Amino acid sequence: MTKTVRSRYTLEFKQEAVRLVQSGQSMVAVSRSLGIVEQTLFNWVKASREGRLTGADSKPVSAEQMEISRLRAELARVKMERDILKKATAYFAKESL
Repeated sequence: MTKTVRSRYTLEFKQEAVRLVQSGQSMVAVSRSLGIVEQTLFNWVKASREGRLTGADSKPVSAEQMEISRLRAELARVKMERDILKKATAYFAKESL
């Protein structure tokens, strides 16, 4: 039997994921782009609404780490948009032949 390791996420990562959902992106898209389970993201959004969202580590996070987290989330979003555009381009190119 293999033992699974639980992932631990920082408060900033969770807040950024919740912010993406609140900005209008679907939970499915955000969870896929960030590589987390949809139910986990749902729990974070619910906890955020109730004001009890906490992080895994209690040590302070530097401004650089916050910026890295924000940039990673933005990169994931841009990659998703790029993939959608690639598929749309291929579809319409095939249709016009």
